[in-house]
Amino acid sequence: MNKRDAMLSLLQAGAQQTYYPAAFFLHFDPAYHQGQAAIEKHLEFFRYTGMDFVKIQYEHPYPRNPEILRPADWKKITPLKKDYFEIPLRVVEGLVRAARKEALVLVTLYSPLMCAGQINGQETITRHLSEDPESVRPGMEAVTESVLQFVRGCIHAGVDGFYASTQGAETFRFQDPQIFLNYVKPFDLQIMQEINQRCQFNILHICDYHGSYHDLSPFLDYPGQVVNCSLKLTEGELSSQQVFQFFKRPYMGGMDRHGVIASGSLEEIRRTATTVLQAAPERFILAADCTVPSETPWENLKAAIQTAHQFNRSI
Repeated sequence: MNKRDAMLSLLQAGAQQTYYPAAFFLHFDPAYHQGQAAIEKHLEFFRYTGMDFVKIQYEHPYPRNPEILRPADWKKITPLKKDYFEIPLRVVEGLVRAARKEALVLVTLYSPLMCAGQINGQETITRHLSEDPESVRPGMEAVTESVLQFVRGCIHAGVDGFYASTQGAETFRFQDPQIFLNYVKPFDLQIMQEINQRCQFNILHICDYHGSYHDLSPFLDYPGQVVNCSLKLTEGELSSQQVFQFFKRPYMGGMDRHGVIASGSLEEIRRTATTVLQAAPERFILAADCTVPSETPWENLKAAIQTAHQFNRSI
C-alpha cells in the first residue's frame, strides 16, 4: 500500500491492520511559516521522517485586540474576510500540489475557542465566558465564521481533511460545565460537522496544552474519523485500548510529547515505541499526544516512525 491507502484503510472497521502508520509534528522556525519556504520545509520534514501523512502547521493567528477587556467588548469582533487567510492558504495550495498524490494532506485547524484566546489571551476568554457567556456569544459567532472562511479555502484547495484541535472541557477551565456545553461545544460542532461532511479524513485532537481533563466524555459525539489525545487524565491514566473502545474509532497517539521521543536515545525511542505498539488497539497510528517540542531532533521522530513501519504484531 502507498501512504494514502495505508491511512484510508484504517477507516475500514474489522480489517486486519498489518501496517502501522506513524506521524509526529513540530513547529518550524518562523523563517519557514510562509510562502515557498514553508512549503519546502514541510516537504523536507515529511520525507525525512517518513511519516504517513502531510500535516500542515497553522502559523497565522487571529488578530490581537487588547481592547477586549469586558464580556460586552466581544461584540466588537467581526468576521474576518477570506483575504486574511491568503498567506496560509498559499502554503496549503502548494503542499496539496506537491504531496497529495503520495499522501493525505491534512491542515491544522484550531477551534473557535482557541482562536478567541489569541485575541487577548486564553485567560481573558475563559474569564469572560465564566462571567457573562451571553455577552461573549457574538464574538464566538464571529470567530466561528472566520474559521469557516479558512476551512472552505482549504477544501477548495483540495485538502483531504483537517487535524481539528479543540479545548474547553479541561478540569481547570469552567466551574460550570454548562458553559462548555452551551458556549464552546456548539461552535466546535459547527466547524467539525462541515469538515466531516466535505472531507474524507479528519483527526479529532483533544488538546491538553493548557491542562488535563477529568474525562473525555464531553467529546464523545464530536465528529472525526480518528481520535488523537493524551492518555493522561487529571486522575489516572487510560490505555490506548480504552480510548479506542470509548470512541469506537482508530486511536492516534501513545507517546508522550515531552517524554523519550523528545530527549531519549534512539534505542530508548525504538524500545518505547515497540512497547506502545504491542499494546495498541486493532486500528492505530503511532504518534505523540500533541505537537512535540520544536527542538526535538528529527532523527528521533524518524526512529519511532521506522519502528512502527517495521512492527509485526504476530511476532
